[in-house]
Amino acid sequence: MKITEYDTADFLKTPQDIADYLEAAFEDGEPALISHALGVVARAKGMTSVAKQAGVTREALYKSLSDKGDPTLSTFMGVLKALNIRMAIVPDKVRPA
Repeated sequence: MKITEYDTADFLKTPQDIADYLEAAFEDGEPALISHALGVVARAKGMTSVAKQAGVTREALYKSLSDKGDPTLSTFMGVLKALNIRMAIVPDKVRPA
C-alpha cells in the first residue's frame, strides 16, 4: 500500500472551494488557524504570485502565514486582494447583542 501526504492546497480548485475553506477558518475564530488557512490558499494559488500581488517577499509571506505567524493588517489585506477574496462583516447571530 502506498500512502501519500495529504495537502489541503491540492483540493482548493475553485473560488467556491477557497471561500468555503476560509469561511470555516474564520468561523473558528482562532488567529493561528486563519493565518494557516490563508497560507494554504496562497500555496494553492501560487505563493510567489500571491506574494508579488500582496507587495511582500515570498519568504515574508511564508513566515507571516505560517502556524506561528502573525501577519500585519496590511499583509492580511494584501493577501485577500491577491486571492480575489472579499470579507463581509455581519452581525453575530449566535450571541445576543
